Amino acid sequence: MKTVYIGGEGEIVEKKSRFIATVRPVASEEEAVAFIAEMKKKYWDARHNCSAFVIGDRQELSRCSDDGEPAQTAGRPMLDVLLREEIHNVAVVVTRYFGGVLLGTGGLVRAYQGAVQAGLAASTIIDKKEGVRLTVGTDYTGLGKLQYLIAQQNLTLIDTVYTEKVELQLMVPAEQQQEVEKEIVEATNGSARISWGEKVLYALVDKKIEIFEKNT
Repeated sequence: MKTVYIGGEGEIVEKKSRFIATVRPVASEEEAVAFIAEMKKKYWDARHNCSAFVIGDRQELSRCSDDGEPAQTAGRPMLDVLLREEIHNVAVVVTRYFGGVLLGTGGLVRAYQGAVQAGLAASTIIDKKEGVRLTVGTDYTGLGKLQYLIAQQNLTLIDTVYTEKVELQLMVPAEQQQEVEKEIVEATNGSARISWGEKVLYALVDKKIEIFEKNT
């Protein structure tokens, strides 16, 4: 599930009109509405503050507003970008400062969509997945085989503890749990100690693993 980890701001200029896109993660409709109101207050002197948001694991709640632009030229095109990118729990406001030149229906659609894309490009977007914590204990002769397996399965190594033996702490995608356990058993001839932990939501942020609560 793709979500916004850190919101951003992007800007484009079309025929002297400025389009400023502000992106923010939101967990509820109330948060989205409050964010939109905040942007309208911040950019009170702008001609338009158009908005769109998508909330839910299946993008089940979505809303958009043209805020005075011709119907279907701003809010819906903005929403279409969020839906196409399959981003969840996100709101975006595109502020337009009119530059004196009319853009036409097609021009408005392209400008508002381009602004949203610029805002998303300036944001940190992550892909949350369901995973299971795994601890594997092995002797040093089995370490190389496990390291090869981790690379082959593209698993996330959280930590390695070296004592008389080696303990590897991993995050395994939930759908790979049975396959990974089978391969570890085969690779170490059943000598590895395998301990599964809880299921969590996780994502890689700047190549570091972040753990999230189920409802965030």
